[in-house]
Amino acid sequence: MADVGEVLMSVLSTIRVPKPGDRVHKDECALSFASEGGLYLCMNSFLGFGSQYVDRHSARSGQRAYLHITRTRKSKKEDDANSASGHPPKKKPTRLAIGIEGGFDVEQEQYDEDIKVVILPDRQEVTSEDLNNMPDVVKERVSLSMAGIMAADSVSHTLQVQQWDGEVRQESRHAAELKQLDNGLKIPPSGWRCDVCDLQENLWMNLTDGKVLCGRRYFDGTGGNNHALLHFQETGYPLAVKLGTITPDGADVFSYDEDDMVLDSKLPEHLSHFGIDMMTMEKRTTQLQKRIAVNQHVGEWEVIQESGTTLRPLYGPGLTGIKNLGNSCYLNSVMQVLFTVPDFQTKYVSNIDKIIDEAPSDPTQDFKTQVAKLGYGLLSGEYSKPAPDPGEENESSEPRGDQVGIAPRMFKALVGRGHPEFSTNRQQDAQEFLLHFINMVERNSRSGPNPSEAFRFLVEERIVCQQSQKAKYTQRVDYIIQLPVPMDQAVNTEELQEAECQREEGGDFSPLTVRAQIPFTACMAALSEPEVLTDFWSSAVQAKTTATKTTRFASFPDHLVIQIKKFTFGLDWVPKKLDVSIDVPDTLDLSALRATGQQPGEELLPEVAPPPLVTPDVEVKGILGFHGNEEDDSLYSPLLSPVLDDATVSQLCEMGFPMEACRKAVYYTGNTGSDSAMNWIMSHIDDPDFSAPLVMPGCSSGPGTTPTESISEEHLATIVSMGFSRDQATKALRATVRPRPQRPQNSVQTSSAVGFLFHKTSPLSCLSPRVTSWTGRPLGHTSEMERAVSDGEEITKNMNQYELIAFISHMGTSTMCGHYVCHIKKDQQWVIFNDQKVCASEKPPKDLGYLYFYRRVAQ
Repeated sequence: MADVGEVLMSVLSTIRVPKPGDRVHKDECALSFASEGGLYLCMNSFLGFGSQYVDRHSARSGQRAYLHITRTRKSKKEDDANSASGHPPKKKPTRLAIGIEGGFDVEQEQYDEDIKVVILPDRQEVTSEDLNNMPDVVKERVSLSMAGIMAADSVSHTLQVQQWDGEVRQESRHAAELKQLDNGLKIPPSGWRCDVCDLQENLWMNLTDGKVLCGRRYFDGTGGNNHALLHFQETGYPLAVKLGTITPDGADVFSYDEDDMVLDSKLPEHLSHFGIDMMTMEKRTTQLQKRIAVNQHVGEWEVIQESGTTLRPLYGPGLTGIKNLGNSCYLNSVMQVLFTVPDFQTKYVSNIDKIIDEAPSDPTQDFKTQVAKLGYGLLSGEYSKPAPDPGEENESSEPRGDQVGIAPRMFKALVGRGHPEFSTNRQQDAQEFLLHFINMVERNSRSGPNPSEAFRFLVEERIVCQQSQKAKYTQRVDYIIQLPVPMDQAVNTEELQEAECQREEGGDFSPLTVRAQIPFTACMAALSEPEVLTDFWSSAVQAKTTATKTTRFASFPDHLVIQIKKFTFGLDWVPKKLDVSIDVPDTLDLSALRATGQQPGEELLPEVAPPPLVTPDVEVKGILGFHGNEEDDSLYSPLLSPVLDDATVSQLCEMGFPMEACRKAVYYTGNTGSDSAMNWIMSHIDDPDFSAPLVMPGCSSGPGTTPTESISEEHLATIVSMGFSRDQATKALRATVRPRPQRPQNSVQTSSAVGFLFHKTSPLSCLSPRVTSWTGRPLGHTSEMERAVSDGEEITKNMNQYELIAFISHMGTSTMCGHYVCHIKKDQQWVIFNDQKVCASEKPPKDLGYLYFYRRVAQ
C-alpha cells in the first residue's frame, strides 16, 4: 500500500475549500438515509454518501478524497451540565425564525462529531494529527478544506433557516391614503371565484374596488392566471389581500406597485369597507380557541391519534416512520399513502438500482432519484427500527413507539423549491400538496410510465340551457373528488341542539362532546345534485340565461381519492372546520355516477363563440404557429384575428396539444380560462379538423390553412391487416397527423400510426368510443384494469367497485395549523402512521378523515 502522504499529494488538486455559494451536503446521504458508519463527504463536490454508496461515487467520478464524519448524540444530562457550567441561558425567541439573532436555536449542538480524511479505494485514513507530519503544502490544503467544510452551513441547515426566517414586511406607502371606491360591493365569506376566469383558488381581493381576481402563475404552470396583476396594470389600484388568509392578526397583503408583500396598518378599515369585520372575527376566534383548549383531550385530537389506548409499535418493510421536519406532517402522511400504490412502487422502488446508476452527477437535484430514495426508505424496512432510548428525556409512562425512521430533507427541499407555500416550514393543506406532487410526477414522467395515472379520471359535465333545453357536454381530467358536507342532513339534530343549549348555559368552557353525524349517502347525493348556473351564456338563445350542470364519471381511476370539504368560512368571515362524523364505507359502488353521454333525441347547444371575442377595430398581431414565422407573420389577417388569452393558449400548448387546437379551444369557450378550454379539447380531440387552423365564422380558409385530412384507404388497410380494428386505425392515423410548414398534411406514415398504437398513446381500450373519447394518459401506460378490457367491450360492472385502503386525518381548526396523521390498511390490519410513530391501530377513526383513498376491486 502506498504511503498515505504520497497518496494525498497525488489527489491534492481534487481537494477544494468551500466557497460562498457552495452547497455542502454534510447531513444526509444523497442516495439513501443511511446513518450507520457515518457520512463520506466528497472534498471536491461536497456531496455526502453513506458507506454503501461512496465507492460507487468514487468509481463514477474519479474522486478519491472524502471527509468521513461520524456523529454521536449528546445525552440530555450532558446538555444540562453544559448549561450549568457557565454557558448563558437560552434566550426567549423574539422573532419567528431559527438560526439567527432573536430566533429559535437550531439543533446543531446535539451531536459530537469526529472527522478524518479517507482515501479510496483502500480507505486509508488521515486524522488531523497525521497531517502534522506531512509536507506543508498537503497539510495546508487539506486542513483548510476540512475546516471550511465543518464551518460551512449544511444545505439542510441553510434551507431550514430560509424556510423559518419570518419575513419582515414594511408598511406600504399606499396604505395610509388608500382610496376606496364607494361601489356598494360586499364580499361574501365563501363561494369566491375570479371575476375573469372563474378560478376558485389563489384569489386576491383588490382593496380599492373589491374586485376578486386570481394571482400570479407559478413557475410550474400552477397558481393563477395573472388576472389580479393585469387588473393593477389597467387601473393602477395597488393593494390586494389574499382571500383565505384573513385572521384577527392580519392577512397577506401584496402591493403590485411595490412588488412585495407589505403591511397595511389600516387593514381592518379597508376590509370593513367591503363588509369584512375583523373585530367580530377576533371575538369569535378567541371564543373558539377557548373551546378548543377545553375540548382538545376529549375531541378529535385524542380520537384520531388513538392516544387513549396503548398501541403496539410495528416494525418492518412498509412500516417506516418519517421524522417531522417542522410542520411537515402533511408531507409525511401523503407520501406514506402514495407508496402503498403499486404504480409508485414499480416506478421508483423496483428500479432503485437502475435509477441510482443513471443518476446525474448531482443526485440531490434529481426528482426521480430523490423520490426513489424516499420510496425505498419507506418500503425496505432498513430504517424501521426502534429509536434509541432517550432516558430521562421521556417522562411519559406510555410506550413511545418512535422509530429511527427517515428524515427526507432533500426530498422536501426539492419538491418545495420555487413554491411560495411548500418551500416554507409552515403547515400546509395535505390535499394541495398531493396535487402539487402529482403535477411534479406528471412533468417528470413524460418519457416513461406515469404512476400518477393511477389517480386520473375523466369527468363529464352536462350543462342544460333552461330556456332552450339544449345540452352541452364537456370532459375534463381530475384526480380528486371533493365531497360536500350537507350539514342540514345530520341524523342527530336533536342531540346537537341540546348540546348547543347546554354549551350556552354553561359558558365558553362547557365541553362539546356531540358531533354532527352526516350519512355518507347524503354527501354523495349532494355531489350528484344538479348545480344551478345563473349567469350562463347560451349559444342557442345568444344571451345569458339559467342552466343546470350535472357532473358524472366518464372513466374510473385505479385509485380514487375523496376529499371531505370540512373547511369553510362562517357568515362572519371566521374560518372554521366542520366538526362532523361521516360513516365512510369500507366498500364503494360508483355505478350511479357513471356518465351517460348524449341522450336519445337530445339537441346539443350550437358551438358559437360569444360576440365580444372579435374586435375588428383593434389591430392584433398574428399568432405564430405551424404556418408562420417571425419574418413573415402575415398568414393570419390582423383584422380577423380573435382576441385570445395568450397565456391560456401557451399553457395548453405546453401540455402537448397542437397550437391551432389550443387557439380554437380558447376561442370557442369565450376566453373563460384554461379549464373550459381543456374541456373543449377533451370533447373535440377526435374531430377530423382538430389540428386545422382556426377559421372565423363567415370566413373562408385563409392563406396557410390546410383542408381537413382524408384518411388514406391504403394506410387503413395496412393497419387493419395487423389485427387492429378499422376504428382504431382511423384514430391512430388522425392522431399522428401534425401540420408541418411547407409540407402537406396528408404525408402520414403508416409506421407512425402503428407506433402510436403500440407504444406512443393511451391503451387500446381507450381508443374505443364506447369506453371514453380520450383518457389523457401519457405515452406507454396501460392500467391493470384497462388491460383486461378488449377493444369494443363495455366497461364491466366491477370497474366501479372500490375498497378503502387508507385515509388521512387532520386535527385543528384550519389546514394551515394543527396536525396530520394517516391510517393505512396493511394485510387486513389498520396501521397508524403518526410521523415517526408507527403502530397497530386499535380503533381507526374512519369517520373523522379528511382524505380517503380507495382501490378499485377486480372481481
